[in-house]
Amino acid sequence: MISEQRFNEILDNFEKIDPILVVGDVGVDKYTYGEVNRISPEAPVPILEVSKEWTKLGLAANVSDNLHSLKAKSTICSVIGDDQNGNILEDLLEEAGLKTWGLVRDKSRMTTFKERVVTETQQICRVDYETKEPIETNIYERVKDRFNEFKEAHSALILEDYGKGFFTKDMTEFFIKEAKSIGRMVAVDPSRTTPPSWYKGATLLKPNKAESLMMAQCLGSSEKDIEKVAMLLVDKLDLKKIIITLGSEGMGMIDTEADGKFHKIPTVAKEVFDVSGAGDTAISAVVSAMVSSATLEEAAWVGNCASGVVVGKKGTALATQEELKASYPSLLK
Repeated sequence: MISEQRFNEILDNFEKIDPILVVGDVGVDKYTYGEVNRISPEAPVPILEVSKEWTKLGLAANVSDNLHSLKAKSTICSVIGDDQNGNILEDLLEEAGLKTWGLVRDKSRMTTFKERVVTETQQICRVDYETKEPIETNIYERVKDRFNEFKEAHSALILEDYGKGFFTKDMTEFFIKEAKSIGRMVAVDPSRTTPPSWYKGATLLKPNKAESLMMAQCLGSSEKDIEKVAMLLVDKLDLKKIIITLGSEGMGMIDTEADGKFHKIPTVAKEVFDVSGAGDTAISAVVSAMVSSATLEEAAWVGNCASGVVVGKKGTALATQEELKASYPSLLK
């Protein structure tokens, strides 16, 4: 592990770095919470007696929210519908202190909106409103214009792919090529439904274990050993670095600009209440740390610690610098 002094030094740099540009699918997460005391007489389903409701930023917007919580600045660039849920999303961004000028409205699409109906002990159901068809060319041209306006002023690019139709092969390649042409790091949080070849040439890929195995399979390999899978992805996708989040097993990584070997660190989570959004937290912390001069392994420890904080909370949660700094000393014991 890295020392507490070095850990805090990396975190303190988050406020000093240029903003990080977050590009990808965005949405709103709504939670409807209550108690179930009886079954409906109309059908064999539970009746939820609602006691509270709340909305949160979801998908790539949650990555920007995580960056903000960690004191790193960011700009979100995406497409939303010209609808009420789009208004809710913009309101949530403004309430969180995040900019909305990178959002492009599209009248032909619904803003992704996910409502989770939950009790203290379980999720009863989830209701999704979304459009998954690829975005039309004229809308993409507007996204490109926004991206080109922003790219120079940002320190790194995060591509957050949730498979909702925002990314196409051409657009993914465009983002990677343009960011790399001005020397910016490109980090990809991939979707398991996107062909992995679309991510070729990215600086950093951050899949989870299931995603990494599916990506290897798409590339023609039946390999299950995670070290060999990591090596395969680095080779086939021309990556500089990879971090594979392994849940309770921690993280595995390769940095071709260091020793090029596979390294693994254990998880730091003490209790796990909810893994929702942990991947968003991890990539936010990892990229912020790398832009703040951390090595990949140092960044992985920061991301590992941040993920450990959020899985100990219920719902799509955020981690703060103060929480990370407070929890890290206990990990050194």
